[in-house]
Amino acid sequence: MKDLVEYVAKALVDEPEQVNVTEVEGERVTVIELRVAQTDLGKVIGKQGRTARALRTILNANATKLRKRAVLEIVE
Repeated sequence: MKDLVEYVAKALVDEPEQVNVTEVEGERVTVIELRVAQTDLGKVIGKQGRTARALRTILNANATKLRKRAVLEIVE
């Protein structure tokens, strides 16, 4: 799941070398933290959060396939 978010995020931003994805596994939920450059934050979030919502939808589809639960957090 981490690789999927990293791949999509690097395709969206202008500075792909500053994309950092961390995966924190809990008992029931896996939290994926996405960090990007400050200038690329708007591109990852999108207008009215549409891009972020789409990223979360893709992540949830992948997690469901693996019978897990995942949450995406975009960290400033």
